[in-house]
Amino acid sequence: MKIAVYYNNKDVRIEERPIPKISDEELLVKVIASGICGTDVMEWYRIKKAPLVLGHEVSGVVDKVGRNVKDFKAGDKVMVSHHVPCMKCHYCLNEHHTACETLHKTNFDPGGFSEYIRIPKLNVELGTFKLPESVSFEEGTFIEPLGTVIRAQRITNLSQQDALLVIGSGISGLMHIKLAKSKNIRKSIAVDINEYRLNFAKKFGANFLVYANEDVLSKVREFNEGRLADVVIVCTGALSAAKQALQCVDKGGTILFFAVPKPEDKLEIPINDFWRNEIKIMTSYGAAPNDLKESLELIKSKKVNVEDMITHRLKFDEIGKGFQLVAEAKESLKMVIKMDK
Repeated sequence: MKIAVYYNNKDVRIEERPIPKISDEELLVKVIASGICGTDVMEWYRIKKAPLVLGHEVSGVVDKVGRNVKDFKAGDKVMVSHHVPCMKCHYCLNEHHTACETLHKTNFDPGGFSEYIRIPKLNVELGTFKLPESVSFEEGTFIEPLGTVIRAQRITNLSQQDALLVIGSGISGLMHIKLAKSKNIRKSIAVDINEYRLNFAKKFGANFLVYANEDVLSKVREFNEGRLADVVIVCTGALSAAKQALQCVDKGGTILFFAVPKPEDKLEIPINDFWRNEIKIMTSYGAAPNDLKESLELIKSKKVNVEDMITHRLKFDEIGKGFQLVAEAKESLKMVIKMDK
């Protein structure tokens, strides 16, 4: 079978590998569509493990079924999650699923940018979901990323009366805007350096737009009747964005880092001010099974339309171009690789 092997953002090679063999508790899935995630092009994060097969936003068709698997059959249309929690440990039982050690160790084999993937037993049980006929394979690639957005907004306790500031209007930031609109959030403010992306933020429901090189703090006060943002979600790894978040959160507010700066970047936190004003700093990573179920329902019901976020549909042998476009972060949003083309 063909696989796409990542060496760096400018070097993604189509190579050959045998189709994985499955055990009695596993599935073999033929990948139909696979999305390129922003984390796939975080070179500082990926390069130390390269070469490797990436891809975790996957939909496809069950090709083979282990004899002990009861809930799936060949031909089923599915979405598969790469990381799944154990649902039994201290962290899972306390709703911190993405802190679960099992979640960080589970994956499908070899990765979503391949013609076939082997789905291990736990992923079959907790991370594989049948897609209704009304949900396309392309829409299926959004279930995992939208699930991570659902989880992030839930843990911030975002409410309709809050003013939401989203810093970074790439695909994850835009999904936050879309989800906020579906919840009737009172005010949502989108920040980015890129006019192309800000235009999409407006289209997808942002009430106010701010260029990142403007005085963001003053603009937020202007839009929010003199106050800063109740909830700030950082969706870019730029250190400048993290600094803006610290400046733009209101008293009693929450900052959630959906993306983080590079490890070598140092961020000074005004802890005394935060202490006096009850400001919270949070992080969010990944999605749990219930987040994925909610994501699937939102996509199925069209309460969150995801198809209009796809700007590029590429053939498998064009995947290198896709990685470069996502890494450049200029005039592209969602990149879907059509594995069957």
